[in-house]
Amino acid sequence: MKTSKPVLSALANWSASVVLADIPEAVQAVAIRCLIDTLGVALAGSVSEVAAKARSLISLTAAEGDCVVLGGERCFSAPAAAFANAAAAHALDFDDNSYPGFVHGSAVIMPAALAVAQLRDLSGSAWLTAFVVGAECEYALARMLTRHIYDQGWWTTGVLGCVGACAAACHGLGLSAEQTAHALGIALAGTGGMKASFGSDAKVLMAGRASETGVVAALLAQAGSSGPLDIVEHSRGLAAMFNAGVLHTGILQGLGRDWSLITPGVDIKRIPVCLSSHAAVDALRGLVDEFAINADAIEAIECDVPTIVVQNLIYHAPVTREQARFSLQFALAATWLQGDVDLDNVTTTMAARSDVVVCMQRISLQSSARWSDPVLLESAPEGAWVKVLLKDGNSRERFCAMPVGAARNPLSHAQLRAKFLTCATQVLPLHEARALLSRLEQPQQLPDVRALLPHFSSQEIHP
Repeated sequence: MKTSKPVLSALANWSASVVLADIPEAVQAVAIRCLIDTLGVALAGSVSEVAAKARSLISLTAAEGDCVVLGGERCFSAPAAAFANAAAAHALDFDDNSYPGFVHGSAVIMPAALAVAQLRDLSGSAWLTAFVVGAECEYALARMLTRHIYDQGWWTTGVLGCVGACAAACHGLGLSAEQTAHALGIALAGTGGMKASFGSDAKVLMAGRASETGVVAALLAQAGSSGPLDIVEHSRGLAAMFNAGVLHTGILQGLGRDWSLITPGVDIKRIPVCLSSHAAVDALRGLVDEFAINADAIEAIECDVPTIVVQNLIYHAPVTREQARFSLQFALAATWLQGDVDLDNVTTTMAARSDVVVCMQRISLQSSARWSDPVLLESAPEGAWVKVLLKDGNSRERFCAMPVGAARNPLSHAQLRAKFLTCATQVLPLHEARALLSRLEQPQQLPDVRALLPHFSSQEIHP
């Protein structure tokens, strides 16, 4: 774990010097897709109960300011806006994932970058640059820690999200490399998050807290506060305490050259449930389409999935909407009965329906010895073998390595636009959603990020 310079100093030295011209167009294009997707799911999530609770908290505890809070009628301080908007972005579990660290990156990074951009009257180009910087710093640290940290039981969005949010905020504030390193140290000093939170509001609120923490740390460092620069590699620091000492610092040499937004890339979800369900859902849909299987013809469904899927999808008989998002049985039952999973059927009511309950009872999952093959795990980290047992005694089976939406099987431009409009029109008229999408598709053309969401500062969003 010994390094020539602290990890945070290396991240800060790179991130503080980045300008948009340093970022390849292909990386910018991926980042813009992330911004489109994240703002879309945040709009849809802003009418959720948990997002409303987050807004209620800041209305009691936070100062008014310059930053838009989705779903609210007032602007708040940058940390408060980052908290509320990140909670909204993660509320439906429809936001993107990245396999470095198995983190929900954009839902935490985008709101921090947006809040600081509004605080400082930054351009769309500056907002985009800050987002890329935040993503690359967080994903680089996640790659150094490997998936080991996630396998240990840590919810890595809660642990590492503050790094992405902080790096983005520091860049937006124009902090020096030294200030940025101290800010990152402040952010990491109190970090944490456990996968025991899955299926509860705590998971969503931790995403909000991670974004808020990053912004607060940046503002503290701007004011002159110091942080532990060696907190990643310290004997009582992040790698030692969270990750059994695993830390591959050689990855730092690739900053600005090996872009995580490109490789391994970002998974933009097609359906609003935990990504661990997606491959199985796509496999089942493929079987139904190929063999014209009627729902009434299915007797049972068997799934063989990696261990991480079993660990993540812990609710075999969910009773709430939040639990249903972490249930393979629910995702497959919804697909079995209604053809797919969407915003309308991931509900507490759906989970309680008698026919859904019966179907869930007929769905089993296991993780067989085939998943001990490291090559298979590399190619299909959350893949699935799905076997449909038919009432006539026959069966059909299909394997899905990467679902639609995965970085290696991405949503098309048309699919991304459709997802955004589906999400945004939960709260906006179609013409306003289309206008917002047009602005998001070319953020470099925005002279001031405030022009991105001009109407939200004076009116409340209603479902």
